[in-house]
Amino acid sequence: MPRVLTGFTLIELAIVLVVIGLLLGGVLKGQELIESARVRAVITQIDSVKAAYYAFQDKYRALPGDYPGPHAYANLAGIASPQVGGNGDGVIQDTAQARESLLAWVHLAHANLITGNYQARDAHPDPAGEWPRNPYNATLQLRHDADFAGANGSLRLNLKTGNQIPARLLAEIDRKIDDGRADSGNFRFSPYSGGGTAPVAARCYDVRTGLWNAAGGEANCGAAALF
Repeated sequence: MPRVLTGFTLIELAIVLVVIGLLLGGVLKGQELIESARVRAVITQIDSVKAAYYAFQDKYRALPGDYPGPHAYANLAGIASPQVGGNGDGVIQDTAQARESLLAWVHLAHANLITGNYQARDAHPDPAGEWPRNPYNATLQLRHDADFAGANGSLRLNLKTGNQIPARLLAEIDRKIDDGRADSGNFRFSPYSGGGTAPVAARCYDVRTGLWNAAGGEANCGAAALF
């Protein structure tokens, strides 16, 4: 008796292809939603830290991190000692006397302006401790410096987003909140490393045009939001 050969019909193959297409579409859409959520998270972090900074400045007539230790000890609940403070010179900078960029998070947290249990025993918090992080687990930084594109040596207060952020996400953030360029405006490329390898300018944006390399696939980039 002859063997009957069986196989997929055209209808069955079409159904399989449709299912595969739906699955691929779902995966791609899911990735897009995840990236959109991370874009919103970075923007929210920037806005929240800026709001906390200005609220602190308005209430205490000083800058978080730069706030002298005796004043912080007297006015901020939970500060460990009168040594947990900066030099009061009107800028947030790290010196031999104090690590003001880390003390900034301690002061903001103890003023109940940001969430997080950030502690210090003196003017030199442990840099390996737990500090605010971006959605890619790199630490943020708040300080006066020129560590951003187009600074030309001019010190500005800025919030570093931390690295490990894809260039395409920074491009989208920049388009939403600034001018879309990595070397101008109030949102710019920064080589600051919040963990791991520092970002490289030429990989993250075109140094000739100032535009982010959104299509280049570079995953280790970072930015600074200028105040």
